Formats: sequence, C-alpha cells, structure tokens
Amino acid sequence: MPVPAFLRHSLRQLTTALLAGLLVLSSVLIGGLSAEAITAPELRGQRAVQDISSNMHGRDLKEKEFLKADLREVDLGDADLRGAVINTSQLQGADLRGADLEDVVAFSSRFDGADLRDANFTNAMLMQSRFNDAQIEGTDFTNAVIDLPQLKALCGRASGVNSLSGVSTKESLGCR
Repeated sequence: MPVPAFLRHSLRQLTTALLAGLLVLSSVLIGGLSAEAITAPELRGQRAVQDISSNMHGRDLKEKEFLKADLREVDLGDADLRGAVINTSQLQGADLRGADLEDVVAFSSRFDGADLRDANFTNAMLMQSRFNDAQIEGTDFTNAVIDLPQLKALCGRASGVNSLSGVSTKESLGCR
C-alpha cells in the first residue's frame, strides 16, 4: 500500500529532527563541538522562508517552512504551497484565493478571517488550526484532517465548487 505524500513529508521532517539531535549529542559526547554548533533549524534553513513580504502572490513555495511566521494580511493568492509546513503561524486576514496547499502541514495555525476561496487543501494536516470567519467558498478540503469542532463550523458555512477539482466544499468536508 503506497504511503500518502503528507505522511512521507512528515516522516522526512521527523528524520531530519532526529538526525540533528543525534549530531548534537555525538558532538557533545566527543567533545569536539558545543551543543549549539548544529541544530535542526540550521539543517532546515534552506527550506525556511526568510523573505516574507506583503505580496507573495503566485510564488513557488513548495515544501517551504513557515514556523511561527507572521503571515497576517499577506497575499498568498495562487501561491504553490504544496507540501509546505505552516506550524503555529498567524494567517489572519491572509489572501489564499486559489492557492495550492495540497499535502500542507499546518499545525496550530490561525486562518481566522482569511480568504480561502477556491484554495486546495487536499490531504492537508490541519490539526488545532482555526478557521473562524474564513471565506471558504469553493475550497477543496478532500481528505484533510481537521479538528471536529472546526469541521462542524466549516460545514455550517460551506458552499461552492472548486474550479480545478470540481469538488464541492461541502462534499470535500464530508458534511452531512
């Protein structure tokens, strides 16, 4: 049975963190380097987005990392965020219209008041993330993992059909 892309990405992240920890531990035990010499952020630095601006419309941000990022009011419309990690980030009022967030991991992030119309969250891991007052017309949440209270709230205002997938928002959320 094939492993889903979001799980492969999560396993890669876990492996990177474990390897970084082993490198630090071995350097301390050997005595050659201080414990601060190598940390996971340095190893991941090439994937972390350093240049956040108010207009990131249409950018290629595949597999990039946004950790504790302030993305409030940022234009990420039509951006390619497939496989990105957006953990504990602030996206209140962000424009994500038409953005591709397939396989994204967004743990404990705030999408309150964000414009998510026609976005693609297929296979997204959205645990402990909030979507209060987010615009979700035509958003595709197929196979996304969302906390039950948020799922119920999203179902209460789900409408429209995604222009690319042809899937209705209600159907993608599994609303009854």
